[in-house]
Amino acid sequence: MTTLRIAMAQFDFPVGAVAQNAQNIARMIAEARDEYGADVVLFPELAISGYPPEDLLLRPRFLADCEAALSEVAATTHGIVAVVGWPQSAGSVVYNAASVLRDGTIESTYRKRELPNYAVFDERRYFDVDPDGGSCVFEVKGTQVGLVICEDLWFPEPLADTVRAGAQLVLVPNASPFERDKHAQRDALLAERTRDTGAALAYLNVVGGQDAVVFDGASVVANGDGTVHPAAAAFTDQWLVVDFDPETRRFSPVLWIDDGDESRDALAWRAIVRGLRDYCGKNGFAKVWLGLSGGIDSALVLALAVDALGAENVTAVRLPSRYTADLSNDLAQAQCDALGVKLEAISIEAPFKGFLEALGPVFGDRPADTTEENLQSRSRGVILMALSNKFGGLLLTTGNKSEYAVGYATIYGDMCGGYAPIKDLYKTEVFALARWRNTVGGAPVIPPGVIDRPPSAELRENQKDQDSLPPYDVLDAILFRYVDQEQSRDEIVAAGFDAAIVDRMLRLVRISEWKRHQSAPGPKVSRRAFGRERRYPITNKYAL
Repeated sequence: MTTLRIAMAQFDFPVGAVAQNAQNIARMIAEARDEYGADVVLFPELAISGYPPEDLLLRPRFLADCEAALSEVAATTHGIVAVVGWPQSAGSVVYNAASVLRDGTIESTYRKRELPNYAVFDERRYFDVDPDGGSCVFEVKGTQVGLVICEDLWFPEPLADTVRAGAQLVLVPNASPFERDKHAQRDALLAERTRDTGAALAYLNVVGGQDAVVFDGASVVANGDGTVHPAAAAFTDQWLVVDFDPETRRFSPVLWIDDGDESRDALAWRAIVRGLRDYCGKNGFAKVWLGLSGGIDSALVLALAVDALGAENVTAVRLPSRYTADLSNDLAQAQCDALGVKLEAISIEAPFKGFLEALGPVFGDRPADTTEENLQSRSRGVILMALSNKFGGLLLTTGNKSEYAVGYATIYGDMCGGYAPIKDLYKTEVFALARWRNTVGGAPVIPPGVIDRPPSAELRENQKDQDSLPPYDVLDAILFRYVDQEQSRDEIVAAGFDAAIVDRMLRLVRISEWKRHQSAPGPKVSRRAFGRERRYPITNKYAL
């Protein structure tokens, strides 16, 4: 038999950019044919509409535009077979579909059989399963090629049915968001499916940031004997080209750039950088602002922002108060000098005093408490938002997952901002990622003094985070079990944690739900991120 050349388009197809996506797909089909000599070109899940289109799918005009766009792409497809994902409207129902385009026509269409409805996925809200739908197998140069979509692969029946229908090679378009440690699970599944069925798999994943999720690409192919090839470079837009031998059911790479560093921290860093860059770019923000305190969180966000957008597009603002240590000012200046970032300095003393004077007649003789601490944070928030309004650019907020979990963040204060890059990193992970980043790319981008000093909000004299919270290694271990692993209070205590500390921290998580509902979006990197992936009611009397 003749070998089959497959081109896989690991690129970004933005949500809602229907006309642009269609134009790019048509151009790329021709490119795959003319530059790479491909017989088949595969595009990601819902490439026409972008993923996830969410409630755009409830608008008939949007669905009609997607159908018209697919027809236009099909009309230009000659001399190559293309597989393109799109939302297919059929009367009162909508299918997550992928169509086979050949000789200027839509030859056949496969409808996704397994609809994920967990974590960030809401596909059952929008899509239906075709009760009469079956397998899709088509012939290319004597090879029988099958098609399943993303979640279908995680269930044995869709692939088994496709192989029974004669498929030697199965194409799998995906829109699978990044999360830590997911690649190993996926590769194990690919090995199992190929060993069980004997069919080879070409697994293509989309790449790019979309609001609070980031798609990593990291596409992969697996031979029919269960051998899984190294994944393509994550978070990288690239063509992937392989030759497939239908007799041996093996792939040979033609154009394939894989990852040099697939460590947990390297992938998390690149996920956040890609998420931040795409959120800004897709929403029209060329520049960003952030408050730089001299602490670890804002220092990490500054380094991420510079990697994402370039130093010339980042402005840091130092906002000292009567409680700000000289060391904080010095460390903020040192980091900006090292990165080439402009640093502004605006004292919050005047607005803080103004608030105290304005509120004095009402507060009377009541002693100072967290109210005055929060006023400092809110003074900073007002100033940062004013700078963003006056000069343009997106304000980044610097809170981490530990703070958001227990409410150790001031609503309308340090939570001000349009995007939260480290929202899904626990404090211990913030430190780990800072240390990792300082080991790559030459000189440290985060001053070691920032990493070594005890965390403090600096809202009162000699304040330390651990005045109010347990040590972060203890806190994060409790939160990871409760939030990410969804363990109960009793399970956490049984694991050896102090019951009183567990009770206090879980109470803080519960009563801080209202804050999290108002927080800025940020890139998901964990199994259970706050936001669309973890949605608890604000008003809730059930103690988990």
